Amino acid sequence: MSEYAEIDLGNGSRSKLQILHGTEGPSAIDVRPLYQSNGVLAYDPGFKSTASCKSAITYIDGEQGILRYRGYPIEELAKKCTFTEVAHLLMLGELPYAQALGDFTQTIHDHNVLHEQVLSFYNGFRRDAHPMAVMVGVVGALSAFYQDLQDYSKSEHRHKAAIRLFAKMPTIAAASYTYSIGRPQRYPDNRLDYSSNFLQMLFGRPNQAYEVDPVLAKAMDLLMILHADHEQNASTSTVRMAASSGANPFACIASGIATLWGPAHGGANEAVLKMLEEIGTPANIPLAIKRAKDRNDPFRLMGFGHRVYKNLDPRAAIIRDMTKAVLKHLNMENDPFMAMALELEQAALADEYFIEKKLYPNVDFYSGVLLRAMGFPSRMFTALFAVARTSGWVSHWLELKNNEHGIDRPRQIYVGSGLRHVDR
Repeated sequence: MSEYAEIDLGNGSRSKLQILHGTEGPSAIDVRPLYQSNGVLAYDPGFKSTASCKSAITYIDGEQGILRYRGYPIEELAKKCTFTEVAHLLMLGELPYAQALGDFTQTIHDHNVLHEQVLSFYNGFRRDAHPMAVMVGVVGALSAFYQDLQDYSKSEHRHKAAIRLFAKMPTIAAASYTYSIGRPQRYPDNRLDYSSNFLQMLFGRPNQAYEVDPVLAKAMDLLMILHADHEQNASTSTVRMAASSGANPFACIASGIATLWGPAHGGANEAVLKMLEEIGTPANIPLAIKRAKDRNDPFRLMGFGHRVYKNLDPRAAIIRDMTKAVLKHLNMENDPFMAMALELEQAALADEYFIEKKLYPNVDFYSGVLLRAMGFPSRMFTALFAVARTSGWVSHWLELKNNEHGIDRPRQIYVGSGLRHVDR
């Protein structure tokens, strides 16, 4: 039986609105009749209290610190699954059995090479161009190469386009790095898994054999899993909005990359490293805590708090433990960045201000330390994020195309001048 809420519109009239329930999480009030029947808009700057769609992909409970992909807790997926298995789960709805995983992996291998003319695009960019700028351009340009896949009303066209994007993104990101340092691009090696392949394309030389460190490959796979999707964040919402217009999937994912590039979204782990460098030594941590609590001081503790989580980010502890394991493996147990990060976390979690504000470490707090230890330059941090998040973006693109609701069209409250006339 349907449930309804009565809303007083403040003008002597009331509106009866249906209450919608999901599998879990807060309910929502269907506000569409407010404008359709009463000429009144709902006001929610930034859509922070608005459910923009129905989705079956990712569930977050920020109060409890819960993150699940298709119902599976992130802790179990990180411990028991590979990133390729998780990508299959996100894109196709289920964890794959052996045969399905083999077929899925083979399909990725069939599409992970870039057209040679696409590689020539890199020569048009400056060597010092940010990798994300390069990726936005190259991914958007891919739509010019696949004229055979233009009818996205056909499910096989949609699926093949999603696979192409997922398969090629590590190659695109790796090429953006090797181009920036003047090194020829290595091709994918289909004997390797997704994350190992990414590492060999990044750090290998075309004229030398490259042995992938299994510990670093495991760490990369874990990072990919933890960053694969995160519900209706800014970049995912951008991808879905672009898709609602009927734009091709390459353009949609390019728009997601552009949004992820923003420092408030995908650039936070790089900002954490800059913050640790600014603090300098553990002796300066009390001053940093004091400055962070001062509203008149521009200094902020990066990597603490989250737009959704009001509890511990479930990904943060997983990243912290993996960072410790990698540093031990690399004989970097005395890494000054890690030592300062651990001490800063302890100091913040013992401070009443951070406790009251529920500012806990998030996934970005340790990921920058981990990536630095693995040899990634800081400008590649967000590019790595984009590779991982492509699995989520294409999953949301597929979901929207399977359940299209027409073009997205947010409204506004106009606050400009009233009617004026040109007096000449």
